[in-house]
Amino acid sequence: MQKHQESNGPSSSAPDPRPDETTATPTSADIRRWRQYLADERAEAAVYRELAQRREGEERQILLALAEAEGRHEAHWLKLLGEHAGMPKAASARSRLLGFLARHFGSVFVLALAQRAEGRSPYGTEPSATAAMVADEQIHEEVVRGLATRGRNRLSGTFRAAVFGANDGLVSNLSLVMGMAATGVSSAVVLMSGVAGLLAGALSMGAGEYVSVRSQRELLSATLPTQATLTAAPALDVEHNELVLVYLARGMTREAAEHRAAERMGLFSCDCDPSLSLQPEKEEAGDEHETVGSAWGAAMSSFCFFASGAIVPILPFVFGMTGWNALILAGGLVGVALLATGAVVGLLSGTSPLSRGLRQLGIGLGAAAATYGLGLLFGAAIV
Repeated sequence: MQKHQESNGPSSSAPDPRPDETTATPTSADIRRWRQYLADERAEAAVYRELAQRREGEERQILLALAEAEGRHEAHWLKLLGEHAGMPKAASARSRLLGFLARHFGSVFVLALAQRAEGRSPYGTEPSATAAMVADEQIHEEVVRGLATRGRNRLSGTFRAAVFGANDGLVSNLSLVMGMAATGVSSAVVLMSGVAGLLAGALSMGAGEYVSVRSQRELLSATLPTQATLTAAPALDVEHNELVLVYLARGMTREAAEHRAAERMGLFSCDCDPSLSLQPEKEEAGDEHETVGSAWGAAMSSFCFFASGAIVPILPFVFGMTGWNALILAGGLVGVALLATGAVVGLLSGTSPLSRGLRQLGIGLGAAAATYGLGLLFGAAIV
């Protein structure tokens, strides 16, 4: 990320380190580049306005503020272009995709894509962009990251189970099918093995996710402070009480613990020093384990997505295909599905969908190839 070096002089008189090109005669390359920037700024502002229509309260105001900032950048390019602005130019394919998704979905996927788009802003190396515009784009990436994080937190528990369930279904059942086929058994046996693997794996994944998430939520619930300090405080002896120990055990400093104990015992009529009042008993609105997800939601997602992944490798056998043709088609179908699941993970994590998709593909097909090799060895040993 490009850093802006500040001037040693007063900020009010510090010159913009970028040259002022408003008086220079733009070249044809400049005009093409500026018109593209103008189109992209208009498209990005439209994306934020579309997203704002689907939000309420603070998130809506944040998105509208981002759209307003993009409008300021649009005005900059209009000023530079002057009479060369011409007819509106089509936005880049990336900006048009964002606009389409924002109009039809308005989900966390759009914010994740917008985060990547803000992070790839060309203004860092664009001499005609002001330093303020460069800084704006860097800040916009962090703002969009924060908004996307809210959505990621809302889906993280169930989404984790869904993605890993689908990926496990694809890889494990393809490996099972490849391994069984390599031993030389009939296609019917391969199909039945795949169906058995689908059912056993889906039930196991669902049960495992339920127990895992349920246990995690119970563990987190056990660590939450209770309201005992509120009810017991009035009856405690001022000179000899253990309320301070409660707050020390929760990680507060002695000064903060003593301050908090005095508040709880009614010795302070107001919160005289908020910096010392960590309020560990404060009940937060909503589900404090939101990022963990619900046990039943994780179990059902894991079951359904494992089954949806595990059925892919056996589809060729279900429709009567046999031999190498069935195995090659199964591998191809699973490869496409692995690319898709990896791309989804990449989108939501704000990283490259292609690199994540290729990583999933390499891991999945590598596991299947290894199992096929073991199947050949076992088949030869049996014969």
